[in-house]
Amino acid sequence: MGKTKQFMDDDFILGNDTARHLFHDHSEDLPIIDYHCHLSPKEIYEDVRFESLGDVWFGGRQDDGSVYGDHYKWRLMRSNGMAEDLITGRSDELARFKGFADTLGMAIGNPMYHWCHLELKKYFGINEPLSAVNAERIWNECNDRLKNDPFMSARGLIKQSNVAYVGTTDDPTDSLEYHAKLADEDTGFTVRPSFRPDKAINITKAGFAEYINKLAGAVGKDSLESAQDVIDALVKRVEFFASHGCVASDHGLDYVPFKKLPMETCDAAFKKAMKGETVTVEEAEGYQTAVLIALGKAYHKHGIAMELHYSCLRNMNEKMFKLLGPDTGYDMMGQNTCGGNIAALLSELDKTDELPKTIIFSLNPADNEQIGTILGCFQSAEVPGKIQQGPAWWFNDNKSGMEEQIKSLANLGLLGNFIGMLTDSRSFLSYTRHDYFRRIMCNLIGGWVENGEYPNDEELLKKIVTGISYYNAKRYFGI
Repeated sequence: MGKTKQFMDDDFILGNDTARHLFHDHSEDLPIIDYHCHLSPKEIYEDVRFESLGDVWFGGRQDDGSVYGDHYKWRLMRSNGMAEDLITGRSDELARFKGFADTLGMAIGNPMYHWCHLELKKYFGINEPLSAVNAERIWNECNDRLKNDPFMSARGLIKQSNVAYVGTTDDPTDSLEYHAKLADEDTGFTVRPSFRPDKAINITKAGFAEYINKLAGAVGKDSLESAQDVIDALVKRVEFFASHGCVASDHGLDYVPFKKLPMETCDAAFKKAMKGETVTVEEAEGYQTAVLIALGKAYHKHGIAMELHYSCLRNMNEKMFKLLGPDTGYDMMGQNTCGGNIAALLSELDKTDELPKTIIFSLNPADNEQIGTILGCFQSAEVPGKIQQGPAWWFNDNKSGMEEQIKSLANLGLLGNFIGMLTDSRSFLSYTRHDYFRRIMCNLIGGWVENGEYPNDEELLKKIVTGISYYNAKRYFGI
């Protein structure tokens, strides 16, 4: 048997000398721009502290009955046969942690194994693998650190992680009061809102009418009577978000529609939905397309990037959705053929020179190459890499998924202008995913150099690696 490399040493994932040089000398210490996450601006402002590692790692049922937390971990524990009351319940936190430790030991090849140990190492100084044997001791050590270390609060964790920018995900009706309060303080990092109008676009989903009434209130109206009223309200809220420094929007779509219909047809569909009547697929797509086009133009006007996330089938377990609600680990990859629709949407906006910077994410890695070819159709001199493929997302943000996304982008586009990683996370500990991504990226590039596929040009390699790690996103978002 050959020599076994030490688990998660300083050169973790870095398999060649060039990779080690690129990571340690050019990437590792750069600040983080987390341009898309789900952290709470209220928790950041209040600089919350956490009672236990269970709060940070698992979450669970809250006092109001809602369920909130890390569904990545919940899925693994379910796969190991743990009872749901223990996974999302809060009655025995130590037993849950021990159960997770036992689960993690079975998770060879899963990114969760790496993420958890990177977090234990960086934030708690724990270098040994977590197991059922040492779980209670590690639980106590981590909880003691959370309780007594002044840097283990929300803001402290952000600062420890060398984060320069946090882009939260916010509903158009949000007052942004905590963003405004944070902007008045010298926190050492920047927190800005991102515009997430899904509830106003999802015309066929439950709660649409109630949400439209809420949107009306946010723009000082008693009601919204037409599709154009909705568009006008959303555009007004885009302006409000822009006044609070918003540089990104986000759309979580089942698929990206494109069907241009007369506004009268969109109005009719809107009125049917408000009455609780059935809206056809064609009517829904017509309404959604009209809203997306109008929003795209508003984003361009205010310099806001448009993020498109698609191909996720959500809440597929009906029984568990009724029991726990959304975002609890019962989602899966979808399979769509909407690449032509994406191109049509971008083309429609480009016709009038109102195409915003756009970042395209598919949950299905089979779409990597299609996205890579879409990018090349709509680039411009506005900013290098104006149309981007987003980093490997959700079920793909693992080692192989990141490698495949990077290689696909390199094959079909300009990898040197890639804006790099984000967390897309609700956890203040998840910034180690940027470290994970940077290691994987440097290892790939280092391998190409050592294999003679790219010259060992220090100046060019530094520019590429530092750009992907930090500077490209800084330039792209104007941070």
